[in-house]
Amino acid sequence: MFSNLTALPLLAGGLTDIDLMLTVFTLILFTLFVIVLSKFAWGPLLAAIDEREKSIREAIESSRKQNAEAAALLAQHKELVREIGAERETIIKKATKEAEDFRADLMAKARSDGEDIVRRAKEQIERESSVALAKLREEVADLAILGASKIVASSMTPEAQKKLVSEFVGSLPKVKN
Repeated sequence: MFSNLTALPLLAGGLTDIDLMLTVFTLILFTLFVIVLSKFAWGPLLAAIDEREKSIREAIESSRKQNAEAAALLAQHKELVREIGAERETIIKKATKEAEDFRADLMAKARSDGEDIVRRAKEQIERESSVALAKLREEVADLAILGASKIVASSMTPEAQKKLVSEFVGSLPKVKN
């Protein structure tokens, strides 16, 4: 068995043996492979990677800009809402004040009108009272004259005349001023 192994021709070289021709061809092929790859593969591959990196940077920058714009719009919206709220409060206060002023004016006008009506009624009552008192005095004077004429006509005694006049005056209604 072992004799057959020895009969096999030994191939030249072991693990540590270097074949110069093989090494030179390997280096030449490797150099050609690197040149071909760098010319046809590495350039387009690196260009694609650079393009992808550039588009990602642009997307991030665009996202940052849009985020900043959104934040600015949000701040502007919040400010607008605050201004509208303040304006609404101002309008409500103004309307409330105007309503209070209107109510106060109406109350003052109603009070003034009421006072004018009472004043005019008092003046009318005084005028009518004066007219009625004047008429009453006229009638009393007429009645006194009539009574005096009756007294004179009947020739009563002075005591009887006094009694008659005092009864007549006592029967007249009392006038209050």
